[in-house]
Parts: sequence; C-alpha cells; structure tokens
Amino acid sequence: MIYVLINDSSFEYDVHSLVKAFYPGEDVTVSENTEDPTFTLNFSGNKFCFFDKERSFENEAEVKEGTKRPEVKNILKRLIYQSLSAHLNVNLPWGDLTGIRPTKIATKLLSENKSDEEILNYMKETYLVSDEKGLLSIEIAHREARIIDLIDRSKGYSIYIGIPFCPTTCLYCSFTSNPIVKYKERIDEYIDCIEKELAFTINKRKGKILDTIYIGGGTPTSLDADKLEKLLSMIDRYVDVTKLKEFTVEAGRPDSIDIDKLRVLKAHHVSRISINPQTMNQKTLDLIGRRHSVEDVIRAFTLAREVGMDNINADIILGLPGEGVKEVMHTAEEIKKLSPESLTVHSLAIKRGSRLNETLSDYKDMTVNTSETMKIAGELAESLNLKPYYLYRQKNMAGNFENTGYAKEGAYGIYNILIMEEVEPIIAFGAGSVTKILDTDKKPQRCDNVKDVALYMDSIDEMIERKRVLFTLEDK
Repeated sequence: MIYVLINDSSFEYDVHSLVKAFYPGEDVTVSENTEDPTFTLNFSGNKFCFFDKERSFENEAEVKEGTKRPEVKNILKRLIYQSLSAHLNVNLPWGDLTGIRPTKIATKLLSENKSDEEILNYMKETYLVSDEKGLLSIEIAHREARIIDLIDRSKGYSIYIGIPFCPTTCLYCSFTSNPIVKYKERIDEYIDCIEKELAFTINKRKGKILDTIYIGGGTPTSLDADKLEKLLSMIDRYVDVTKLKEFTVEAGRPDSIDIDKLRVLKAHHVSRISINPQTMNQKTLDLIGRRHSVEDVIRAFTLAREVGMDNINADIILGLPGEGVKEVMHTAEEIKKLSPESLTVHSLAIKRGSRLNETLSDYKDMTVNTSETMKIAGELAESLNLKPYYLYRQKNMAGNFENTGYAKEGAYGIYNILIMEEVEPIIAFGAGSVTKILDTDKKPQRCDNVKDVALYMDSIDEMIERKRVLFTLEDK
C-alpha cells in the first residue's frame, strides 16, 4: 500500500493518478489524514514540496503569483514525476500526462496551425511525453482529422445500441454485462424497450443524417439468431441503413458466433464486425473466463469470411495475467494468419468493478505490460498494413501505456473516432448506455440510462423523458 499525505485535497485526483502510474500493482491512498505516509506533498505559499518518509529525496517547485490553475497542476505533476522517476529509475512512456486524451492535445494544436515539430516539443516540455508517444499522437490526430472531414458536423449523428448480455463474465470486465441465461425469457421485452426509445428519437432527428450505428455490449451475438433478426429488422423499420457510412456489430466472443447469426448480420447490411480473441493462448483464455477456445476464434473468422464479411476487427489485450513476450508473440503470429482488417490493442486496465480487481493480490505480479510487448503488437499491425487511427488511455493501465486502434485504409472505425472526438451527437439505447449531444455552445452534454436491465425495462418512459430533456439543449 502506498500512502500519500497532502495538505490540499483539490489536487487529490492528479496526485493519485500519477503516483498510481509509478506503482500500478499497489493500492494508492491520497489523503489529508494519512498516518505514516510513504510520500508527503505540501503546498504552502507559492511552493510545492514533495518528499518520501525516509527523506532520501526532497524536491521543491515554485509557483509564480497569478499562475492559472491548469499550469499549477502541470508544475505539481512535473515535480512528482521527476521525483519518482529519479527515485525509482523509471521513465513512463506518457510522462506525467493524466486525465487528457493525447490526441486531443495534438488535434487542438493542429487547429491552431502548429507544425508537427511544434506539437511534439510542446508535449515533451509540458507533459514529459516520450518522442515515440508524441509522434503517435500526432499521426493519429492527422488521420482522425481526415476522417472527420467526411462527416457533416452540422447534421450528422450516430446511434449506439447496448446489448448487456454475455455468455459469461470475463475476469477483467467491468462493463454493463449480465449472464444471458438470466434474462433469456425477457429478451423480447428488452428489444421492445429499445424500439420505444428509437421511435421517439428518430422522430426528433428529422432532417438529420445518420452516419454510423454501433451495436455493442456485453455481447450482442449472445442473442439467438431469431432475436438478432428481430433487433435488426426493428432498426430497418426506422432508419435507412443502406445510407450509413458504417454499421458495426460487436460479435466479440467467438463462442457466441454461428453461421445463422452471421447470415442475419450480413442480410441487414452490417458492414463491420468485431471478433475478439483477446489472446491466442488457451491457458490465459481459461484463466480470464473467456470460455472459448483458440479453435473457436479461427472457426468464427472462417465462417465470417464465408458469408462475405470483409471488415473484421480483432481485439487483443496486453498485460493479461501470466503473459509475457513469448505469449504475446504467439498471439501475434496467430492473429497474422487471420488477417483482420483492423486490430485494437488494449493495455489491460484493472477496473474497480472487475473480478480481477477484487482478486488483485492473486494476480498483481502477473499483470505486466512492457514496451517490448507493445512493440510486438505494433509490428503485427505494420505487417498487416494497418495504420493507427484512434487512441485512448484509462486509469490503472498495465505499464502506463494506451489502447490503440489500427486499420487498413478504408476500414477505419468511424464510430470509434466520433465517440472519442465528440464532434456529433451519439444517441444511445439500452441499459447502461450513455447519450451525448452538443449543446448550443457545442459543448458535450449527456444523459445516462440506468444499468440494471430490469429497472431499465420497468422505467423505459423515464429513459425517454431524459432524452427529451437533453434534446432541448441542442441547436434548433
């Protein structure tokens, strides 16, 4: 356990995030009332002072009078980063950058006509970001900008439909997910509730352009083929899917995929699916509760190709328990044989609501991600001619790395970019989903659907009312 004593609680989040990055396998507590602290941070007058309990280091940083709050935080984070980096002899790939998506920084500076060199220097000087990660952010920002240029930002919107059911719950998962068997008799009712939300929303979207649909979860293909048919036919009744730029279904779990379900997806103009191995090592699959085999992954890809699916994404996770260079290399070799059109590389994030977090003491020495395994994943993407097109970071990521999406030209996940960049409304349906719109000042505003499936269905009229209120904040 790492305890940090502070005398100004307004810095608690930033201190916690940064210290946790240096101690990913430890619980970190930041408080104004901590006895026997591992580290102490004092902010007095115009000076930060940071030291450890053994006084093996004690560093200070001054804050000039009139310095604005964002720069005060930057000064604080640089002090902590430089102290812990020297103390532990560790350099983090993203420096002291926390709480901000890296590509958002690069995108903003590009809009100000800054050169790539100026942007890189800014990221290095302000956040101590490495050359490699700074250049990755800039490359993705350029690519995102070209894709967003294809969108009518004044009229466009996207739809997300949440299917919060899975065959089983994975060890690392904290998404809204329920065992499909528990709600098997209420699936029709759940789809009917989505239809009520959709009917209301489409009526409020007249004159708008539907750019993308994303059906996620959970695992949408945990539904039987006839339930998938009902869901997709319902969508057909309300929107003209043939005009979409992208229609994605998160097939996800290979054990949930069969030929009948794939034929339903293809018949309803689904243009992009995900089949997510996470790893191609059977021992790890068994440990994390995926309940599918490596052979199931290969079978699912083969069936998808048979029905004509030509835009398949594969997710892999780095930092899974017990996986090092050898295991990641094996996964990369097997994924290369499948030749997906896009690849999403996740660095394991230990979520508060996951079973992995609850049993962390059993796995904390096994959940390791390194620059070497990240390099293997990057080389896999390059060998498949996939380019990085979106990136995001989460708290408590193994190795303090990132999640990166790679894709072939023409196969970039448009929805992924839109939800990251918040340039158009994302209208969401189903339990645990979040709707985001842009208000009259073009600032994101949101409303959430309740996560509990039964409560969602029982209070569907309230969910619709939340949307009605939210929509009043949009431009007329």
